[in-house]
Amino acid sequence: MGHGGEPRRAQAPDGELGTAVARAQQGDEIAFAAAYRLVQPGLLGYLRGLVGDDAEDVAAEAWLEIARDLGRFRGDGAGFRGWTATIARHRALDHLRRQRARPRAAALEQDMLELPSTHSTPEQALESISTEHALALIADLPRDQAEAVLLRVVVGLDGPAAARVLGKRPGAVRTSAYRGLRRLAERLGARGANGAKADGVTDEGPRTLGDSR
Repeated sequence: MGHGGEPRRAQAPDGELGTAVARAQQGDEIAFAAAYRLVQPGLLGYLRGLVGDDAEDVAAEAWLEIARDLGRFRGDGAGFRGWTATIARHRALDHLRRQRARPRAAALEQDMLELPSTHSTPEQALESISTEHALALIADLPRDQAEAVLLRVVVGLDGPAAARVLGKRPGAVRTSAYRGLRRLAERLGARGANGAKADGVTDEGPRTLGDSR
C-alpha cells in the first residue's frame, strides 16, 4: 500500500505481516510469533550493522519493548517494519552510548572473497554475497550512508519509512542510500573474481532509490 513498488523484496510478506500484527494485537500469541519470524531477520541484520556481536542482545531488548507497546501500534505491515526498526535503533544507540563505541559489524572484511559474476545493480551485488560479508562492507561506509542502506536493503523499508526511522527528510535518505550503494558496488566490483565490475552504477543510481533530491 503506497510503496511505489519499492523495495520489491519486502512488498510480498507485508500483507501477511499486517494480518499477523492485527491478530497479535488481539492477544493471538501464534500470530505474534509469525510477525516476529517475518521481521526478525531484517531487524537483526540492521542491528548487526550498528552494534556487531551484540545484535542479538539488543534485538531481545527491542522485542521486549515491541511486545509491551504492541497495543499502541497503528498501521499496516510496512508500518510495523518501520516501527520496530525505530525501536531497535533507539535500543542500539542506547547500547552504543553505554559502550562508548562506534558502530561496526562483527564480520571481518578479510573474509570478503569472490563475486560470482557481473551485476546490474548494487542491490543485486549485495544479494550475491553473504549477509556477514555485506554487513562488513556496509559498516565501513559513513554512518548516514550505512544506516540508509541497512534500512532500505536489509530491513526492506521504502524511502519515506527509512526517513521516519532516521528522523531525516526522504530526499536526504535517498541521497545517502544512493551514495552508499554506489560505493558498495564499486568496492564489490573491485574485489570481484576476475575483476568483474558491478554494471549500471557509474552514470545512474538504482531505480528503486529515485532521484538524489
